[in-house]
Amino acid sequence: MRSYYVRFGLVGMMILSLTFVSLQIAPRTASSETVEEKEARLRAELDEVTREIAEQQKILEVEMQKGQSIARDIAILTAQINEAKLNIRKKNLAIEGLGKDINSKTKEITILADRIDENRESLAQLIRKTNEMDTYTLVDVMLSNSDISEFFSDVDAFDTIKEGVQVNLGYIKQSKSETEVARQSLDKKRLEEINQKISIEVEKAKIEKNEKEKAYLLSLSKKEQQNYQTQIKSKEQKAAQIRAALFALRDTAAIPFGKALEFATKASQATGVRPAFLLGILTQESNLGKNVGSCYLTDPATGDGKRISTGAFEDGVMKPSRDVQPFLQITSELGRDPYTTRVSCPFSTGYGGAMGPSQFIPSTWMLFKARIAKALGVGAPDPWEPEHAFMASAIYLSDLGAGGGDYASERNAACRYYSGRACDSKAPANKFYGDQVMTKANDIQVNMIDPLAGI
Repeated sequence: MRSYYVRFGLVGMMILSLTFVSLQIAPRTASSETVEEKEARLRAELDEVTREIAEQQKILEVEMQKGQSIARDIAILTAQINEAKLNIRKKNLAIEGLGKDINSKTKEITILADRIDENRESLAQLIRKTNEMDTYTLVDVMLSNSDISEFFSDVDAFDTIKEGVQVNLGYIKQSKSETEVARQSLDKKRLEEINQKISIEVEKAKIEKNEKEKAYLLSLSKKEQQNYQTQIKSKEQKAAQIRAALFALRDTAAIPFGKALEFATKASQATGVRPAFLLGILTQESNLGKNVGSCYLTDPATGDGKRISTGAFEDGVMKPSRDVQPFLQITSELGRDPYTTRVSCPFSTGYGGAMGPSQFIPSTWMLFKARIAKALGVGAPDPWEPEHAFMASAIYLSDLGAGGGDYASERNAACRYYSGRACDSKAPANKFYGDQVMTKANDIQVNMIDPLAGI
């Protein structure tokens, strides 16, 4: 078994058959549309979708920046609200202190008022006594039992007391007036503090309203971001489907990916070889059947042939002692003309002669012929038939240890598939082949098979 020159397709892109993606992408045109026209149309649509994805990405970036700006605004508003709350608390404490001062002044005024009332009663009694004394005549004094000197002594004492009461009454009135002024001042200040508190409460309500509005805007921004992300994902999915259609259109001679995956899955169920790895092998070997050979056998005695494109002589198209007779037997059983059936051209060294999508050389195909026929339930397996080629490769790769599904086993199986030897430092070409197959298998799994579950 050996590998031959192949031209690789768009490895790493999502690939679907045209049948699969026809429901997801732009409607197909009339059957008269050429492959070139279809490809041009789909490429134009892919360019448009790619442009739309870029635009959505820019809008998403703007929305994310907007969300960050709103978040900063909300942080500032929160700090302002907290400051307002502290100011309100401060004002409440100040108002509480003023209330205590007012109560103290009110008690002081009450005491002064009581004293005024007491002095007013005493003063009233003195006034009545004064009135009585004012009505005394000289005859009354002369006829009284009291000593005249005592009488006038009482009068002097009364005048002194009367004067003192008047002074005291003036002091009380003045104190009462001052206390009333102080209380009015305190009441005014208390009203001012209450007004300030109400003002702060109004400001706080405004800020809280703004905060709710900003939070609402932020939530809208997040929703917009999610919407744009959803749109981007949808457009990326559509782009992948268009690429799938382009792949199928470009490789019209190749196996449509949908069919290739179907064959690989069926072969995997029979052998345990992972579908993505099997697809990686056939992509490496023949680009899924597009490159099944560029030479014809012309001389069965020497194994020489010619290039199909130019008709030029090609030495060693097939090793005569090993592959010519098996090749003639295979084509005879299948009813194929051995001299017009494509096989691979030789490298600079060695021989060609590899057949079909899996690029088995005739002698190797004969070793697996019976097992392939049994697995497929056919009489004579055909190396150029895609389903048969997939089953043949799967059986061979399973024998080479690829059924385990781990990276090392698959890589070594790929190298053995290429040259019969495991990947090691003594065979750089083997390592190169094995690494390429594993890269392709990973791309196919991640970008072609896994997304199908979500489409």
